Amino acid sequence: MREPCPSGRKETHLSKTPNKNRIRLTPVSTLHYFRLVYRSVLFLVLLVLYIVSRVKGKDDFVNILEDRPVIITIICAVFIFEMVTRFFPSRLESPGCQKQFEHNYIKTGSTDIDVQDNNATLVVLLLWIGFNAVFGALYLKGIFDDGIMMLLASAYSVCDMICILFFCPFQTWFLKNKCCSTCRIYNWDYAMMFTPLFFVAKPYTWGLLALSAALLLRWEINFYRHPERFSERTNGYLHCENCTEKLCTHKRHLRKLWEQIAEFTAKRKRLLEK
Repeated sequence: MREPCPSGRKETHLSKTPNKNRIRLTPVSTLHYFRLVYRSVLFLVLLVLYIVSRVKGKDDFVNILEDRPVIITIICAVFIFEMVTRFFPSRLESPGCQKQFEHNYIKTGSTDIDVQDNNATLVVLLLWIGFNAVFGALYLKGIFDDGIMMLLASAYSVCDMICILFFCPFQTWFLKNKCCSTCRIYNWDYAMMFTPLFFVAKPYTWGLLALSAALLLRWEINFYRHPERFSERTNGYLHCENCTEKLCTHKRHLRKLWEQIAEFTAKRKRLLEK
C-alpha cells in the first residue's frame, strides 16, 4: 500500500504529471514574438504619420519622415542589424536560416539529397514579382506615392512574422515544406520585404534593399554549393529533435483553437435553430 501524503491531501496523477498542453516559448520563438510586436508598432506609427500628413494636405511623406531623422535611424538600424546577423551563425536565429552554415551540418550518413519544394521556388518568385509589379505600375501611374510603398514594405515585415508564427501561404499552398526549418526560401524574407523600396529612390531605402539582396544571394550560393545542408535526409540539424524553435506546437494549438471555435459556433447555431 502507498503511504498517504504528508500534507494530508490526496495524491493525484496530475500533481506529478507535467501539463503537455502548456505552450512553452523557446528563446528563438520569444524573439519572433518580440519582432512581431515592434514591427507592428512601427507599421502603426508610419500609418498614423501618413494619414495625418494626408489630412493636412502634405503630399511628401518621405520628407516628413526625414524631418524626424530618429524614426528613419531606428528603422534602418534595426533592420540592418537583423540582416547582418543572418550572415553569421547564431543560436537566437531560426534553424530555417541557420541550416546554410557548415557549423550546423549534422551528417546523417545518407547521400540522398532531397529538397522537395525546390521546384516551387520559381513559382513563388514569379508570383511575388507579378504581385509587386501591380503596385509598381500603380506607383508609376502616380496613384501610389513613396509613402504607400514604404507602408507596404512595413506591412510585409509584419506579415513575415505572421507567416513564421501562425500561417504561411507559401508553405501551405506552394512549397509544402514540413515547417520553417526545412523552408527552401527562408532567407528570401528580407528581399521580399523590401521589394517595394525599389521605387523609393533614397540612399537608405536602396541600402536596405541592397543588403537584403546580398543576403538572398549568399543563401542561393550556399544552396547550390552545399545542397546537402538544406535536405532533411542528409542534415540531422533539420530533424525535429534538434529544433530550437518548436513553433509547430504553437501552430497546432492555434488550429485546435479554431476548430474549437468552429465547433462552438456550430453548436450555438443548432441551438438557436431549435
